[in-house]
Amino acid sequence: MNLYYSVLTVLALLAVTAPAALGLGFAGATAARSQLLPVRWLGKGYVSIVRGVPDIAFFLFFVVALDQGFEWMRHQVLCPEWTDPIRQGNDFIVCKAAKLPLSSDPQWMHEVYGFFLAVITFAIVFGAFAANVLYGAMNTVPHAQLETASAYGMSRRQTFWRILIPQMWLYALPGLSNLWLILIKATPLLFLLGVEDIVYWARELGGTKTERFSAYPHGDWRMWYFFALLVFYLAFTHLSEKVLGRINQRLLRGQATMGAGGAS
Repeated sequence: MNLYYSVLTVLALLAVTAPAALGLGFAGATAARSQLLPVRWLGKGYVSIVRGVPDIAFFLFFVVALDQGFEWMRHQVLCPEWTDPIRQGNDFIVCKAAKLPLSSDPQWMHEVYGFFLAVITFAIVFGAFAANVLYGAMNTVPHAQLETASAYGMSRRQTFWRILIPQMWLYALPGLSNLWLILIKATPLLFLLGVEDIVYWARELGGTKTERFSAYPHGDWRMWYFFALLVFYLAFTHLSEKVLGRINQRLLRGQATMGAGGAS
């Protein structure tokens, strides 16, 4: 049953991370196009820094940094009388009340907290890639359309929301589709973040003897469990491609753009 529950964990991660990453991406792309120089630097810096760091290094570093950041803030509020340094060599030591989660908390709270950190990390990483896709799509919208909107008396805000954004999705969808497929393939990184996902349970249930279970009455079945994961991811990817293809066809309907290849 834990294996089946872990499938729901992966689906929940995708359901939460995809819109969160898209929201961060939209904010980053909008900031990168801002007329305010500090805001533009912030948007482009976010995209460049996250995209320039290997995903696995960012995942392993950021989760630890985020966890310690939360505990440090709780430590400042809950333990003002603490006098010892928090950083003691390589150790990060806060009072027991500031720990997240508490050692007395049930196991499900530990799992939810790990999942929460994973969602934030996934959203930040894939939000940077989404920002790059959306920024390119915004720049691809014919500038003549924006000039025409301005000539008709539209403000910059109206032109942005009524002309640029609706046109942008047509150019952004192929890149976002690829990003969605990459996100699906990246879900096994949950295993590295300590979340008991389908990769974790495939290893635990397929082996003859693991850290959690002393022995199984079967041989080494890990190949079959991982083969089932292969089928699962291939089927999910195929279904995603079908759905994204239908969305793309719907967006192309009635469009007379380079992306549509003429009016349909």
